[in-house]
Amino acid sequence: MSQHSLETDRFSPYITFSRDEWKRLRDATPLSLSEEDLSKLRGLNERISLDEVAEIYLPLSRLLNLHVAARQELYNATYTFLNNRTKKVPYIIGIAGSVAVGKSTTARILQALLARWANHPKVELVTTDGFLYPNRVLEKRGIMHRKGFPESYDIRKLIEFMARVKSGDPEVKAPVYSHLAYDILPGRYQIVRQPDIVIVEGLNVLQIPRGPRKQTPQVFVSDFFDFSIYVDAHEQDIYNWYVERFKMLRHTAFQKEESYFHRYANLTDEEAVITATRIWQEINLINLKENILPTKDRAQLILEKAADHSVQRVKMRKL
Repeated sequence: MSQHSLETDRFSPYITFSRDEWKRLRDATPLSLSEEDLSKLRGLNERISLDEVAEIYLPLSRLLNLHVAARQELYNATYTFLNNRTKKVPYIIGIAGSVAVGKSTTARILQALLARWANHPKVELVTTDGFLYPNRVLEKRGIMHRKGFPESYDIRKLIEFMARVKSGDPEVKAPVYSHLAYDILPGRYQIVRQPDIVIVEGLNVLQIPRGPRKQTPQVFVSDFFDFSIYVDAHEQDIYNWYVERFKMLRHTAFQKEESYFHRYANLTDEEAVITATRIWQEINLINLKENILPTKDRAQLILEKAADHSVQRVKMRKL
């Protein structure tokens, strides 16, 4: 790292790496994804390349692999100390960030890379969308327009899921959410069966309540994380990506009659921009500023993206 970077970071809880500095931390980690693999992991309007995977995500997967290995060694020591009375539990990674910032793609790429390491081949990805209240509940409570805000999640159910996963339960069920139906799918579940790693991705996974602290102890989703990542970008860039994605969806998911947003399928470009901008300003921007962005500095690692979706800086919390 440069002398300037070291001076800048001296009073920060983070060490900041430029793209060039970060990519050198890949060491000899082989690139195990092909272009075909990557095409299945990309988001709708993301142009992430194999170079991006090699320079950003491979070093990150190497870092996480070292963390998991250290945790496995600690488990083995505890296992011996307690005379084999502890359950092996998964290493849990939380990924947070705004709508349209690319956190889902980040999560999928990390899942694919981490599963290729020999010491933790079983990696599950769970999104917190499944823990949103069903639309009928949101409508009854008058908060349908605040879907994605903290109050729209069944936090009790999400905490129970996290606690059971972290306790090493043989099978834990997570509800399944459909972006097409824009609702929870009744009777559909993702079954998590004691994986080595669980990646939990969602808007508010680093959220803690604001205001006076309650006297009774509170449990937060992030309490169960062994490592946390925040995917960051300038507000204007995220807005541009959101509008671009909305315009593209007119020709894909919105075309399906069963889509909740089918009514937007035939909007003109101008109408689509106006509609997407309104939704962004009335819902997603407010959620970003009030609930998501304030949690950024709780993450152990921050990926800072440029206007072309590429990660230009990585900030890693000091030990």
